[in-house]
Amino acid sequence: MSTDVQSSRRLAVLISGLGTNLQALIDAQNMPALPHTLIVLVLSNCKAAHGLVRAATASPPIPTAYLALQPYLRQHPGKTREDYDLELAKIILQVKPDVVVLAGWMHITNDHDDLSTSPIPVINIHPALPGQFDGANAIQRGYEAFQRGEVNRLGVMVHRVIAEVDWGESLVVREVPIEKGESIETYEERLYKVEWKIIVQATRMVLDEVKPVHQE
Repeated sequence: MSTDVQSSRRLAVLISGLGTNLQALIDAQNMPALPHTLIVLVLSNCKAAHGLVRAATASPPIPTAYLALQPYLRQHPGKTREDYDLELAKIILQVKPDVVVLAGWMHITNDHDDLSTSPIPVINIHPALPGQFDGANAIQRGYEAFQRGEVNRLGVMVHRVIAEVDWGESLVVREVPIEKGESIETYEERLYKVEWKIIVQATRMVLDEVKPVHQE
């Protein structure tokens, strides 16, 4: 893979865990699914996040950063959660991204930091349909609700990030089939495969809005 760093469309990706959605973006960058696109930063709030390894071992390696809330507060007495969010935004804005992708980022963003007030689009993937199971543990909550007969369909979405958690404009929404009595692991495997597709699709949509690729 090769691309001109200066002319490429720049992504910053925020993660907290395994980084499988990050891997989908890594595999797609500068390919037909995400043309003229380069991931310029992977930031995690978890030092042990395997997504950091995925970034470091990509070809070429992707710069990484780590900043967790509680260690930050211990190391900076008198600092607050808002100070932490401002520091996160500073790290992200330094790499001049065109789009920021929250790909399994388990930290609610602050609506008063420099990133939220910038014109840079921020998008998030959430394993539920719009209006269903906002916030944490959405897969388990959705699975259990379906098995109890409280809902009859489940899915995933990528949406724009706003102050209200998981309530921004939906960009891509997909239902995910689920069967009565199947294990949550079986459902999760099916859901993740959909996530890997739609996170690339939604990222491409937003990149094409803010920095279209001009065909020669």
